[in-house]
Amino acid sequence: MTFKSYQFKPKLWAWIVTTGLVVVFLELGKWQLSRADERNERHAQLEQLSKEPAVNIPASPITLKDFLFRRVEVRGRYRPEYTIYLDNKTYKGHAGYHVLTPLQIANSDWYVMINRGWIPTGYNRSELPEVPVITGETTVTGTVVSPELRILELAEPNVSGTVWNNFNLERFQQTTDLILQPIMIQQDGQVEDDLVRDWHKPDSGASKNIGYAIQWFSLAITTIIIFLVLNVRRSNNKIKQN
Repeated sequence: MTFKSYQFKPKLWAWIVTTGLVVVFLELGKWQLSRADERNERHAQLEQLSKEPAVNIPASPITLKDFLFRRVEVRGRYRPEYTIYLDNKTYKGHAGYHVLTPLQIANSDWYVMINRGWIPTGYNRSELPEVPVITGETTVTGTVVSPELRILELAEPNVSGTVWNNFNLERFQQTTDLILQPIMIQQDGQVEDDLVRDWHKPDSGASKNIGYAIQWFSLAITTIIIFLVLNVRRSNNKIKQN
């Protein structure tokens, strides 16, 4: 193909490689967009679940999938001797802890972990802040989240104390011999215990997939541009005339 003084004569292998790469990049971009749609749809379903009336946590085995992001309530008795302070939690720029206390479900041997809220560390980190605990049976309401709360661990975790960097449900059960439901409840409502319960609601995460899709589509366009630049040359006749 010749246009004015330029020729476009790519070799067969160049056509094949370029076409293959462009198709792959486009398909990957479309796949990321489909993942974004799935995430948005899932997020919309979870938003709807969070607006429905609270359901009871039973004293029998449940799954995280059936209760994730649902509003729930559970009646039982706190076991403050097993309280965990989850470190490295900030609120409005201030360092603090999330206070996790297991609740024994009424009339059963089952427990459920309650994230009771945030409390500042105070001036002396060697002294843990005191948190009042309701004695006797109480009803806790809140939203179900995953019990696995993790940050980067550079060494084997030390589980002998009450301050943990990460919370792992299986590790906690092995340490305490308690039988826990595979969920965590972020407590809400007004409770006189000086804890902050300003929970951040996670977004769908679709924006990350859309960003990846844009990258793949950009690679497809870049591949086409490189293909054109490398295969467009001035014609020999024009060069000889000059």
